[in-house]
Amino acid sequence: MTDQQPGPAPGHDPTRARLREVVLLFLKLGTIAFGGPAAHIAMMHQEVVRRRGWLDEQHFVDLVGATNLIPGPNSTELAIHLGYRRARWWGLVAAGVCFILPAFLIVLLLAWAYVRYGRTPAAGGLLYGIKPVVVAIICWALLSLIHTAIPGLLTGAVAVAALAAYLLGVNELLVLAAGALAVLLARAPATWFGRGRLLVLLPILTADQVRFADPTAAQLTRLFLVFLKIGSVLYGSGYVLLAFLRGDLVVRLGWLTQAQLLDAVSIGQVTPGPVFTTATFVGYLVAGLPSAVLATIGIFLPSFVFVALLTRIVERIRDRAWSAALLDGVNAAALALMAGVTLQLGRAALVDPLTIALFLGGLLVLWRTQLNSAWLITAGAAVGAARSLLG
Repeated sequence: MTDQQPGPAPGHDPTRARLREVVLLFLKLGTIAFGGPAAHIAMMHQEVVRRRGWLDEQHFVDLVGATNLIPGPNSTELAIHLGYRRARWWGLVAAGVCFILPAFLIVLLLAWAYVRYGRTPAAGGLLYGIKPVVVAIICWALLSLIHTAIPGLLTGAVAVAALAAYLLGVNELLVLAAGALAVLLARAPATWFGRGRLLVLLPILTADQVRFADPTAAQLTRLFLVFLKIGSVLYGSGYVLLAFLRGDLVVRLGWLTQAQLLDAVSIGQVTPGPVFTTATFVGYLVAGLPSAVLATIGIFLPSFVFVALLTRIVERIRDRAWSAALLDGVNAAALALMAGVTLQLGRAALVDPLTIALFLGGLLVLWRTQLNSAWLITAGAAVGAARSLLG
């Protein structure tokens, strides 16, 4: 009599079980993952490698590196990719949606409260204290990224040129594309393939120059396209998002003020999950709930598409010289955009000795401790509220 392996228990579906695991894990991470992309990736490593053993250390590192080759929020894209590895295509969708959803709901609630109460003295006091702390957090992120984004003289020169171009008013996409092309040509002038891939950006660069009228119910599609474009081309830290939002919505379209943009960044910092849910807040400010939903879908949709494509080609592009050069150029230019927008936001936030003290104190705490940035923002809010009450 031939031995037979026992089959699955009646009613047990391993695919559904894995999908349920993905849903529960990324809902949890989306709810508690404060601290930005680096903290998100560390939490995912703890959960999927050390606690659950879904994949080994080398495979996890490979996935982290692969997500750096595509635009979009790296920690969200890593979540999407991990979902695919655990539960295939349904896992890909579930992991991304569940990681984004808690932050979307929290930011949406805060956006509603901001629109309703944001201009009252109490809320104004909170934001007064939060803004300089947010600028400190961004500055610290910049300092932390310098060694990675600028590994040599060539990328350093690209970063300096990109910062100058941004401060002179050059379009953000042109700055990123020029930085990528400069490093690509310097390192591999004969790599036509890499240059050809960069030409894919040209239609997007042209579309970015379109001027849109004020948003109405008939123009929400245009708002969606703005965020779809940002999600499709944005490399680097989530903080680079600030440069794109400022260029599109403050400078070119005039849908937001500089102060509102900084408030949006503050909300994005104090909430868990992806920094890109700042788009939810911005969308709500522009045209209410429909705009918030469309902005969120628009900015995250490319990440799902890129990861779906990446699952097919990651092994082929990992070690290509053209992709490494392209990525180095984009990263250097992205760091310059972060620096430029931080200078502009700093002018709006650091308005008196107290805000300067909050900024310097925030930098000191970040330098000397590992304190989560959410606690810093809470402290800034408390100082602002106390000033408002005493004033």
